[in-house]
Amino acid sequence: MKDKKTIRNSQYSFTKGKSCLTNLINFYDEITGLVEVGRAVDIFHLDFSNTFDTVCRKVLIGKLLMYGLDEQTVRWIENWLNGWAQRVVISGATSS
Repeated sequence: MKDKKTIRNSQYSFTKGKSCLTNLINFYDEITGLVEVGRAVDIFHLDFSNTFDTVCRKVLIGKLLMYGLDEQTVRWIENWLNGWAQRVVISGATSS
């Protein structure tokens, strides 16, 4: 997918060598760099929890497969869209 220019450099999820942690580190570096030189910074958060409610899931899944996303990842996304729960466990602490 990277060869097809489907994934931008700003994409962190589902990208080899990038993660939530690297995203947060880059974000923090960018913001602190701006603050250090006296620039004003505004930050806002968007909640995309209902983003896929209006998308035809079969079409989305088909396009993900067509663009070359591996089947295991596509099935994970499909399960997530169909309401399966997920959680993260780090050092014994479980996300809600």
